[in-house]
Amino acid sequence: MSYTTDPVADLLTRIRNANNAHHESVQLSGSKLKLEIVKILKEEGFVKNYEVISNPKQDQIKVFLNYGPHREKVITNLERISKPGLRVYTGTDRVPRVLRGLGIAILTTSQGVMTDKQARRKGIGGEVLCYVW
Repeated sequence: MSYTTDPVADLLTRIRNANNAHHESVQLSGSKLKLEIVKILKEEGFVKNYEVISNPKQDQIKVFLNYGPHREKVITNLERISKPGLRVYTGTDRVPRVLRGLGIAILTTSQGVMTDKQARRKGIGGEVLCYVW
């Protein structure tokens, strides 16, 4: 059990490490924010699937990683942008585009956690959590 001041960075690091080691899955401590990020990663095809494992103390999220037909990595990199010591916010007009649209930015907005494309479509900004490509 890890206790960290930055749970999003912990989530990204665990997925990055498991991906680099070609693990089938990785298990993390659960939270609403982490679950929303994992849902987006599944919708965008970066992870194969996930399941929530109920636990009386704290729920766990098991993330099943996605690889190509020849075991090539689908996730090239995950980069934390907004950190507890330096929050990064963006307005509607400056929502970031990752690798000219090949990657995604995950933002937390007043209307929930969403990708850069969804935020642009809804015309809202927010805190830029991370980039995934």
